[in-house]
Amino acid sequence: MSSAPDKVYTACVLIIGNEILSGRTQDANLAYIATGLAGIGVLLREARVIPDVPETIVSHVNALRAQYDYLFTTGGIGPTHDDITAECVAKAFGVPFTLHPDTHKIFLSIWKPEELNPARLRMAHTPEGAKLIVNPVSRAPGFQMGNVYVMAGIPKVMQAMFDSVKPNLKGGPPVLSRSVGCNLPESALAKRLGEIQQRFPDTDIGSYPQFRRDGFGVSLVVRGREPKRLDAAVAEIVTMVSELGGTPVLDG
Repeated sequence: MSSAPDKVYTACVLIIGNEILSGRTQDANLAYIATGLAGIGVLLREARVIPDVPETIVSHVNALRAQYDYLFTTGGIGPTHDDITAECVAKAFGVPFTLHPDTHKIFLSIWKPEELNPARLRMAHTPEGAKLIVNPVSRAPGFQMGNVYVMAGIPKVMQAMFDSVKPNLKGGPPVLSRSVGCNLPESALAKRLGEIQQRFPDTDIGSYPQFRRDGFGVSLVVRGREPKRLDAAVAEIVTMVSELGGTPVLDG
């Protein structure tokens, strides 16, 4: 990965699949991608979940690839009729959906020619000009078109694909995180916490209520790129909690 400190690289995750929207399948990919991107200094600005509808996929791919430096899609590149992501990405880029010769070779190393039925051959198709994303788990690759990275929905496969492309992404300083826990209500913290955020606009300060064994509590999380600024913001939060009668607990 190469860094460009004067440039803030941004990303979006597009989760594709009716099974996610129905609640039958729970997404397990977003957190992995978000954590991986933060570690290389790419800011994940947005995530969307959309159905397996061609027009919806095409319009979202085109809008989001123009808005962000990176667009990662998950789901819809399998062998069944509802796996339409790859074909829709071809439509979004205005290129033919063709048999990728390298994917064809990979499949021929797995199956005999007569075993390459239409469903399997369909997985070997990509938009014309696509670069393959290695899949060491099940072999069937994902692909990249411009700044769009098309990956599987199966978590173990998606993780392997993402790990293979992450070293080649441009980013900046890692996004760091510090947190302070306390047992004060958010209402008691709100005014002064907002004032601290105003004094540290280069950080992102969030308040997250939690239920603990000893009652309700709050985790105050500070995120940013500059360690000294994070430490200064955390110090003010610790002082605030103490002055309000709470016991601050540094979590990291």
